Amino acid sequence: MPVALVLERQRELSLRDIDLPDTLGPRDVRVRIQTVGICGSDVHYYTHGRIGHFVVEQPMVLGHEASGVVVEIGAAVTNLKIGDRVCMEPGIPDPTSRASKLGIYNVDPAVTFWATPPVHGCLTPLVVHPAAFTYRLPDNVSFAEGAMVEPFAIGVQAAVKARIKPGDVCVVTGCGPIGMMVALAALGSGAGKVIISDIAAPKLDIAARYHGILPVNVTQTTLRDAVRAECGADWGADVVFEASGSPRVYDDALAVVRPGGTLVLVGMPVDKVAFDIVAAQAKEITIETVFRYANVYDRAIALIASGKIDLKPLISGTYDFADSIAAFERAASARPTDVKLQIRMA
Repeated sequence: MPVALVLERQRELSLRDIDLPDTLGPRDVRVRIQTVGICGSDVHYYTHGRIGHFVVEQPMVLGHEASGVVVEIGAAVTNLKIGDRVCMEPGIPDPTSRASKLGIYNVDPAVTFWATPPVHGCLTPLVVHPAAFTYRLPDNVSFAEGAMVEPFAIGVQAAVKARIKPGDVCVVTGCGPIGMMVALAALGSGAGKVIISDIAAPKLDIAARYHGILPVNVTQTTLRDAVRAECGADWGADVVFEASGSPRVYDDALAVVRPGGTLVLVGMPVDKVAFDIVAAQAKEITIETVFRYANVYDRAIALIASGKIDLKPLISGTYDFADSIAAFERAASARPTDVKLQIRMA
């Protein structure tokens, strides 16, 4: 049996043998995992034992942001070969579902997603995965960057939903890992400038390293004032991405989007929030929502490979697999200077 990082129950992790499915189907590949990123959802399952109605009721292997090397292919696989460096899209839909047929497989009710109870994740040396959701990495994209494709795909999904036009001024509320991914995807999609707001100065300092991103510390100035300075007192941003999940942000998000602009909801509030519908109607804004991603992995990889998007500055620390528990303890401590922690399997 393989060794894996197992969430036994809330606040209890172990590195141990566990029986995992390993049958290779004709359209599957077997991948030796090289790098896995620690996601906020992994940490939340560790600290709280649940996210909404997804509850950890039995031991579960964590991890869903992964890259690795193909070591075996199924008989019907033609798009990959042994030795290919790859990353994997962790959500597998039912290809016959109505959602999949519409191209919105991310909202397929039957989707199985790594490290979402009761589905095991990828923090184990070998995984079997459908070849259709396994993507070859270009030679100039490292394993570490390959493990960042999954969170970056959320940013790309948000940018696609926003229908960004060249030169658009965008606002991102929330400078956590996903907020930064959204800001970078917006720039890579043609935005002329991205204003990103938060209360955490260290993360804003990291965002400030990127040309085209203007950080705004809302403990020192208001987001509304910052947008007025860039867009004029009677206008606003073309696109506003809400990536914090904070209920306190919605009024500002509605206030700073321009008439006829777009609001993209990326962050997920824990509880229901008050939302000023009339303020949205008065500007006739378009409201889009994001849940994971669909049909954007190729785009995300291409943006990274092009050199337009450099995700390496967002990697705050890398741990060996043997030190996985320590990596999760650090992630749970939420250091203000940390953006993305990764675990190196080999």
